[in-house]
Amino acid sequence: MPVKAVCVLSGDVSGTVFFDQQDDKAPVVVSGEVCGLTKGKHGFHVHEFGDNTNGCTSAGAHFNPKKQEHGGPNSAVRHIGDLGNIEATTNGGLTKVNIQDSHISLTGENSIVGRTLVVHADPDDFGLGGHELSKSTGNAGARIACGVIGLAKI
Repeated sequence: MPVKAVCVLSGDVSGTVFFDQQDDKAPVVVSGEVCGLTKGKHGFHVHEFGDNTNGCTSAGAHFNPKKQEHGGPNSAVRHIGDLGNIEATTNGGLTKVNIQDSHISLTGENSIVGRTLVVHADPDDFGLGGHELSKSTGNAGARIACGVIGLAKI
């Protein structure tokens, strides 16, 4: 049975991101738009808590139930919430989101429903940058927008 979810991002930038999964074994299709990003790549992660009471800070760390090191979306070792980067082609314009991921889910133990989606100021280095934060956050910088992922009407 298909499951859909949605996240409304707010902060220094804004947007709406949709999640669609045809069944519990299918990859999740992530689509939508983010408005207001600076030109370039921006880390895009699911964080562990659906708590935005203190802005994006209260969302906690990346969603990482398997206690892995940070990685890229195609890495053998990664956090479940490591979705890589989205890329703005212009300053302040509309950035399209188009990701397909087989690690996240909208049901079961890897469900991202009720967690927070975060857009970061800087590119995610996929744990390969050599910075002290590379293996935990991808050194993706400040949290510039976030929103709780909730179930959507089908």
